[in-house]
Amino acid sequence: MLVLFVLGGAAPASAHAALRSTDPGDGAALPRAPRHVTLTFTESVGLRDDSFRVLDPGGHRVRTGEAGRADGRSDTARVALSGELGAGTYTVAWRVVSADSHPVSGAFTFSVGKPSATTASVDTGPTENPLTATLHKTARYLSYLAAALLIGTAAFVALCRPPDPAPLRRPLVAGWWTLLGATVALLVLRAPYEAGTGPSAALDADALGGTLTTRPGVLLVVRLALLVPVALFLLHMARGGRHRERTALSVAGGVVPAVCLALTWAAAEHASAGIQVPVAMTSSVLHLLATAVWLGGLVALLLTLRGCPDAGTVARFSRTAFVSVTVLVVTGVYQSWRGLGSWPALTETTYGRLLLAKLAGVAVLLAAAAVSRRWTAAWVTAAGVTGAGASAETAVRECVRERVPEPVGGPPAHAVSGPSGPGAPERGPSEPRAPQPEPSQPEPSQPESPLPEPPVDGDAHRRGLRRSVLVEAVVAAVVLVVTTVLTGTLPGRAADEAAARAVPAGGVLPASVTTIPFDVGGSGRGTVQITLDPGRTGDNAVQAVVFGPDGSLAAVPELRLSFTLPDREVGPIDAELVDRGGYWSANSLTLPLPGTWTVKTTVRVSEIDQVSETRRIRIER
Repeated sequence: MLVLFVLGGAAPASAHAALRSTDPGDGAALPRAPRHVTLTFTESVGLRDDSFRVLDPGGHRVRTGEAGRADGRSDTARVALSGELGAGTYTVAWRVVSADSHPVSGAFTFSVGKPSATTASVDTGPTENPLTATLHKTARYLSYLAAALLIGTAAFVALCRPPDPAPLRRPLVAGWWTLLGATVALLVLRAPYEAGTGPSAALDADALGGTLTTRPGVLLVVRLALLVPVALFLLHMARGGRHRERTALSVAGGVVPAVCLALTWAAAEHASAGIQVPVAMTSSVLHLLATAVWLGGLVALLLTLRGCPDAGTVARFSRTAFVSVTVLVVTGVYQSWRGLGSWPALTETTYGRLLLAKLAGVAVLLAAAAVSRRWTAAWVTAAGVTGAGASAETAVRECVRERVPEPVGGPPAHAVSGPSGPGAPERGPSEPRAPQPEPSQPEPSQPESPLPEPPVDGDAHRRGLRRSVLVEAVVAAVVLVVTTVLTGTLPGRAADEAAARAVPAGGVLPASVTTIPFDVGGSGRGTVQITLDPGRTGDNAVQAVVFGPDGSLAAVPELRLSFTLPDREVGPIDAELVDRGGYWSANSLTLPLPGTWTVKTTVRVSEIDQVSETRRIRIER
């Protein structure tokens, strides 16, 4: 069960911003022109200069003010409508940037007075330009990969203490430069990615300047600035590795920039919005660091196994990887709960299906890790390494001894460490003295054998471990690809909320607007237009407008509205309409069950004349 939830992506899941409601409501008919258009989202959003476009019935753009907030709330977007709006149906196209840095767009309509026979068609444009989106996703993947390589390799050197860290300098340098290049690419692609335009727009200096004022842009700049102390730490590590000085202070000096780098991802993506933001941010940072230590450490271990390995280093990495996997499981459980919201979301949403795909990859990864752990245990046992492992100096000496071939006609390899005596080769003044056996236990001389010695068990263990670690590294790269896609996908919790409060782009739900004609004789004829927002189970806002026989607004002394669900014997539920001076409304009407409801409207046109009419409407869950 824990493995099932290790899949909470490289950043904690909350949501892309989903449109929660609009004011005016989609498809609403208003007696007079509104002063503002307000959008409310499921999370905080960023505004752009072109966040709003309002078109009149003829398709001409209406003059608007600057986009802002409603009551200072970060999850809202508002624009003032300047000038007088004539009668007819207006179209509002909008585009914002969600807190997880992804652009979101859509459109809706509202009417002033009688709706128009036709409405302006508006193309909100693609949310993302395909080429720009591909380049942006590639840069994001490279940034994740580079961070894992950089942080994981540095942690391997500091925590696992390989005898010869020289082969690991190349991946450290490659990770640093790759992260630098990927971050610069993300910065210059930010403006065209948000606008949904081609990558050529990245050359616009004004657009780049605008990016630097947004939260994603600022965080990318902070990430670039953090690469400076990271480079200084790597130089210090290189000097410390050369002099074997790996102190607790140097390790702490690497933890601080690593945590700060992880925060630049956590603050720019899902963790910064939604529920339990402080906990989500902490979980995100721990998840990123644990992923980097494990996956980046695999690459470092693979290079170490190809060079000068020792069983102590492998044993220390095995313990470090186990701690990393434990952290991944704990944070993954929380992130998956936060993102999914329900068990059905695992199979009914794109996020859930990607989560299952990542589960399959992580299952293979853990299986390979289990094999590696068995090879490690066998090697440690064969080498006789204790919990602390062999000393680095011993490992280096053994590595040098294995790499230097014996001269032709020299003694066998095991004789190098044998006792000195008349038959032993002479030792130069600069050569280290070989360890001497106890005087009480002299070793008998062994005749030279013309047959080669059998391979040492440690070599077979090392080769098996190298193969299993290679499999781990390849599968980890695939899992990282799925993770990159996962962090750009609307999680199940937000998808359910968006579906429950969906506002169609440029259309009206069948059950959201109902027109009921009435006739009390004489001039007491007309229609009542009833708008339910969102027209689903749960709380709904109700607006009712009375039109005369000529289609103009009509004032009536009383209007009552009730809802009944005959199949379930629910109701009648009185809407308790309030006269708002030209139209009637109720802020909260609760329809508890889905089904076909009967709407009964009673219109009183004078002291003695009134009529009741009914209509059936479909309410979805």
